[in-house]
Amino acid sequence: MEQVQNKQIILKDYVNGFPKESDMPLITSSIIRLNLPEGSNAVLVKNLYLSCDPYMRGRMSKSKGSYIDSFTPGSPIQGLGVAKVLDSGHLNFKKGDLVWGMTGWEEYSIINASEILFKIQDSDVSLSYYTGILGMPGMTAYVGFYEICAPKKGEYVYVSAASGAVGQLVGQFAKLSGCYVVGSAGTKEKVDLLKNKFGFDEAFNYKEEQDLEAALKRYFPNGIDIYFENVGGKMLDAVLPNMRFNGRISACGMISQYNVQGDGVRNLGHIVTKTLRMQGFIVSHYYHMYSKYMEMIMPLIKQGKICYIEDIVEGLESAPAALVGLFSGRNVGKQVVVVARD
Repeated sequence: MEQVQNKQIILKDYVNGFPKESDMPLITSSIIRLNLPEGSNAVLVKNLYLSCDPYMRGRMSKSKGSYIDSFTPGSPIQGLGVAKVLDSGHLNFKKGDLVWGMTGWEEYSIINASEILFKIQDSDVSLSYYTGILGMPGMTAYVGFYEICAPKKGEYVYVSAASGAVGQLVGQFAKLSGCYVVGSAGTKEKVDLLKNKFGFDEAFNYKEEQDLEAALKRYFPNGIDIYFENVGGKMLDAVLPNMRFNGRISACGMISQYNVQGDGVRNLGHIVTKTLRMQGFIVSHYYHMYSKYMEMIMPLIKQGKICYIEDIVEGLESAPAALVGLFSGRNVGKQVVVVARD
């Protein structure tokens, strides 16, 4: 019976304000056996790729009434990842299977709630894609754009945080739907990516704009039909006056608000006067549509009709810095941590 020491990233204590690397120390835990006890229905996995996602910031604070539990101080951080099954007591999984789903920030994890695991059927693409375009971010882009916003050819689409894990896909989906799309990002490099790699019609650096409302008026003289909301705060306040009648806003996150006191939004009256629809959503509520999404996205990837940029760092010890970097826009594309490659 093989036994190993298991390296883990734990949450030291609940976090106030911006998280720091020191909030997430790397430890070597006690010995873990690489097989399960008789009668277990859990799944034992070796983690290969870990996903850094903005929603994880909320789990680092003590919260009540959220859609997902807070992390437990002193225990490993949890997040989405790609893993290889080493042992299984669950009928749906066997040794050697590749899976993606909720796992621990550690080398090896025992996963009891196996319903949050998806078996990877197609490994012809990079396995890291299952932390992004073929995982939760991809589903988020698909649900928020197609299911909630129901785009029509010729409509005007705006995407904030457009070079991130979700935004880069929304922009490409918009172009595939025959829409005019503009994205915003925080560096010249990211703006260039939006226009030259992802095919956005226009893009701008929001940090260079003194007046966001005026900037949006410049890029959307006829107004915005669809806004894919990733930012909140001042950006949302600037978007609302620029929306067209019967516009739709799909809200999957508000990263500007996660570490600070929320900015007041003054322009909410436009929701009434322009008969706007703004809907937030939790992507896990739509996982029953995953097979439908895969049928759409996989051919697009293999035919080269859609691309996906990843920002990959090596080693479990690199995970805290990678997660912290999300909140200053340090990453370019989907942030992925490689724990092991096989």
